[in-house]
Amino acid sequence: MTTPEFAQRLGAISTEINQPVCAYINRRGQVIRVGVGSPQQTQIPPLELPRYGAERLCGIRCLATQLKSEAPKESSLTAMVLQRLDGLVVFSLTGEGKLRRGGGATGYIKEAYLAHLLPSSDLNPDQQYYWTVSPPMSLETLVEQDFLDLVEGLEAEFRREYVAQQVDSDHERVIVVGLQTEGISDRFFEEGLAEVKRLVDTAGGEVLETIRQKRSTPHPQTLVGSGKVRDLALRVQTLGANLVVFDRDLSPAQGRNLETKLGVRVIDRTEVILDIFAQRAQSRAGKLQVELAQLEYMLPRLIGRGQAMSRLGGGIGTRGPGETKLETERRAIGRRISRLQQEVNQLQAHRSRLRHQRQQQSVPTVAIVGYTNAGKSTLINALTNAEVYTADQLFATLDPTTRRLPLVDPVTGDSLTILLTDTVGFIHELPPSLVDAFRATLEEVTEADALLHVVDLSHPAWEHQIESVMVILEEMPLTPGPVLLAFNKMDQVESDILEQAKAKYPQAVFICASKRFGLETLRQKLGQLINFEQVMN
Repeated sequence: MTTPEFAQRLGAISTEINQPVCAYINRRGQVIRVGVGSPQQTQIPPLELPRYGAERLCGIRCLATQLKSEAPKESSLTAMVLQRLDGLVVFSLTGEGKLRRGGGATGYIKEAYLAHLLPSSDLNPDQQYYWTVSPPMSLETLVEQDFLDLVEGLEAEFRREYVAQQVDSDHERVIVVGLQTEGISDRFFEEGLAEVKRLVDTAGGEVLETIRQKRSTPHPQTLVGSGKVRDLALRVQTLGANLVVFDRDLSPAQGRNLETKLGVRVIDRTEVILDIFAQRAQSRAGKLQVELAQLEYMLPRLIGRGQAMSRLGGGIGTRGPGETKLETERRAIGRRISRLQQEVNQLQAHRSRLRHQRQQQSVPTVAIVGYTNAGKSTLINALTNAEVYTADQLFATLDPTTRRLPLVDPVTGDSLTILLTDTVGFIHELPPSLVDAFRATLEEVTEADALLHVVDLSHPAWEHQIESVMVILEEMPLTPGPVLLAFNKMDQVESDILEQAKAKYPQAVFICASKRFGLETLRQKLGQLINFEQVMN
């Protein structure tokens, strides 16, 4: 594994400066890095390791010294796991020794400990540790260990586990992280985490685990504390996760810091929503608005990686003023955003002309709004046979659909036709980039004569969802018309919840769109709503 001479020399250096020393050696026996400090203090960031992945080790072992005669500390073993080192050898020093003439040293090493990672199949049931540490041994005994055979066996096991994970699931393997700060109740926090997990599932990911932390304020560099980042990195390694999703927005710097420490891709709630929108967009208008939102989100998160992102170098013909690749990409994205904004403005103008034509024909319009997955598309299908795509997923439909709905005027008894428009679902803290990009679609709401607010009464957080939708409506530039509240999915609601909603919202209508229950009452209420709006105008 290593020569006794090199180990004794490392011990001599550590004794002389009275500090622990770490040497990192590749499989060819070449020393690639030497640092003063513990393995935790001198560790190599995962993204800078020569090889890194869940199916193999990094190809580097660490030789570390310690001044006390004791087993390796947990912080050193954690650093081994985070770097996926081939192994960690910790030498306890005697505090004295001899330097030989002509080089070399002897007498500095008292005992050695050998540690390495464990495959998941070998972990203890409660997974409290991820490594194994040998008993103390002499330097001569350590040298006799067939370390390369041990490493090859470990990598074979890691590779089998990795292949099994890939065969078992073709989804992103995700760890969801939630941060609860002051002012956020336990119920509100858990509801938000549940929604993030539902978003990940809708986007096609598989949630392996949910990690929570309570802090008074977010950490400015990593959102969660350093200890939680370490625990998170261990869980990423152990579970074979390839994506970490946070329940709140990350700043560009926080995202970069976390990816450096975890070695896997890190995204936030907004990026998951954008990904879902990209999957769901079908029409040209929808794809246009999604691309605009993604680019506006991406622009401040462009990062440079040293010389790889620059056209400037140190060779002949490359010196002097120039332009970094990062700046080039930013300018290209800026031009694309400007072009997309122009197209969105044209789309906005086109829909405005269509609405003006409908207004000239004196056809009342009602926009269906509500929290995502409340059943808006199912309702418009039940009322008008629109054949809009429906699924038990968040943001199943993005593109607005308008259909005619015949009603009976509650005053005169004459037939009345209105236009019913299905709109994109809302969500708590709707990302600003989506609000800006989908302004052409959201104008269908602000220009409508009345709103039909559909609520999923079977959802545990239905009251909070009503508040979230109303907040978004209040932030719109134009005040929408009168609102009719329609509680959906009555067949899935307990009687006490139903009575609570009826007592709190006596003017609301209670329906089950999938079973077409209560639709006639809804038509009558819509007729009264439109008649009231016309009288007021």
